[in-house]
Amino acid sequence: MLNQRELISLNRGDAVEHFLLIKKAEIRLTKTSKQYLFLELGDQSLSLPANMWENFAEFSGSIKSGDVVRVSGSMDEFQGTPQIRINSIRKTKKTENISPQDFLPISKRNFQEMQSEFFDRIDKISDSNLKTLIKQIFNGDRFKKYTRAPAGKSWHHSYIHGLLEHTLEIIKICDLMCDIHPEINRDLLICGAMLHDFGKTEELSYDLTFDYTDKGKLFGHIVISALLINEEVNKIPGFPEDLKNCLIHIVLSHQGKLEYASPVIPKTLEAIALYYADELSAKVNAYKNALASNRNMGEKWTKYISLASTDLFNHGLSSNSEVKINNTLFD
Repeated sequence: MLNQRELISLNRGDAVEHFLLIKKAEIRLTKTSKQYLFLELGDQSLSLPANMWENFAEFSGSIKSGDVVRVSGSMDEFQGTPQIRINSIRKTKKTENISPQDFLPISKRNFQEMQSEFFDRIDKISDSNLKTLIKQIFNGDRFKKYTRAPAGKSWHHSYIHGLLEHTLEIIKICDLMCDIHPEINRDLLICGAMLHDFGKTEELSYDLTFDYTDKGKLFGHIVISALLINEEVNKIPGFPEDLKNCLIHIVLSHQGKLEYASPVIPKTLEAIALYYADELSAKVNAYKNALASNRNMGEKWTKYISLASTDLFNHGLSSNSEVKINNTLFD
């Protein structure tokens, strides 16, 4: 991998002499209608904005999202938001042997451990119809694609293997809820947890940057997941109709509210349990990452985060765990 400091480790004023991935490149207008080049640049640890105000016409015409560039500049801040001040920038050379994949963020959890944990949980499914369905879906190239996928483009678990990590978190929460409430059908809930976001393997592209596919924009991951389950269930002779309907309902309702893009709201114990388990996993991960990467320099409060509808407070109280949240973006 590249021998350069992660962006998240830099302080304001530190020099930036980095290879970085272009995640977004747009020509924008100032309030006085003057054009400038807006860039979103990142490495595995962080993505930051950077602007070019002059002499960018030729450069902007030769770049696109997914390209790697060499940036010379410094860490700066504008209205509480860290950004990169560019002194010079160029595209990488073939001889430098730099790949866009080198810059994609990746889960900090061990992949082999997560994969083993996932298969171990499948083995514990007692319902023969559901176990057959799960093994049928999580197989071959489809499973490989699933384990590599992020769980989102930018908000939560937005890194390679993120979907697998997110799903395992939800499974643990759902198992706990089943221990507390034995009325819940454990196998149905766990299979719903495993399948609820499977459609993100087709909704998102994650080879060069994280973005939505055409199918993802047209269908959305909820519909993609539901269609897949229906298709695969129909290959299993004697699969109970009520079981199929309840499983698909869990997937269709897992975002909880119509305004959150769920076609229906949760109407079963398993569906409501999955909705809140999904919310808990997603929100804690998103807030944790926001505290680590969007914090004002030297301040206890982050900037206002629109997706959270609030700013966040870093209390600084140690969790006594080995992995600690950075005190600031530039910690």
